[in-house]
Amino acid sequence: MTDNAVPSFGAIIIGDELLSGRREDKHLGKVLELLKARGLRLASVRYVGDERPRLVQTLKESFAASDIVFSFGGIGATPDDHTRQAAAEALGLPLALHPEAEAEIRARFGDETTPQRLQMGVYPEGSEIIPNPYNRIPGFSIRKHFFVPGFPVMAWPMVEWVLDTRFAHLHHKADYVEASIIVWDALEGHLIDFMERITADFPDATLFSLPSVGGEGGRRHIELGMKGPAARVEQAMALITAEMSQRGYAWEPARSL
Repeated sequence: MTDNAVPSFGAIIIGDELLSGRREDKHLGKVLELLKARGLRLASVRYVGDERPRLVQTLKESFAASDIVFSFGGIGATPDDHTRQAAAEALGLPLALHPEAEAEIRARFGDETTPQRLQMGVYPEGSEIIPNPYNRIPGFSIRKHFFVPGFPVMAWPMVEWVLDTRFAHLHHKADYVEASIIVWDALEGHLIDFMERITADFPDATLFSLPSVGGEGGRRHIELGMKGPAARVEQAMALITAEMSQRGYAWEPARSL
């Protein structure tokens, strides 16, 4: 759990096509955007292919943790979609056709509803549906895990719905900020003593150092900053900027993400 009892969020992004390079993942960037807009942050992300045993193990580990997790992909009805089955196996639960999902699927397809299409509403027993505004084929949730399709046009509105209906009470509740400066012409090796001192003096916050070697005509620099409780980050950054000035480095505030 993060400060002020705000839980951590995670993501599992599923698909052989991502690991082979046939498709480029777009979910991670969008999840970061959606969470940041609500004052929330991502603590972990895992990529996993469509291999059932590996997916089961990934989900077992994820269910055993306390994070709120969004899972993208693999909830369709084709033979290479294993997420629904893997989630049930990971939890030791039977699969069952969810009545609300069945109603949505029948409303979507009418007389063209087939047993194969109804399979998209078969979830681990005890699941709840996640409405799909694009084509009415729901996702599902269970044990703080929210399973949505791999298609961004469907997945992203579904994630927003979850964040704004299930977790609106968490929006902008975490006492967490990030701040950093660009220190020009600096080498990390010359600042390690100072970074160790800041780390020791601020155990409740986290220092980060992101160097750039100045390739392709760029100027060598380090992005040096802190993340954690707002008051502590402000205190630490005051010390960092004073120290950089004292050491003779030119610096400027880093661009906010």
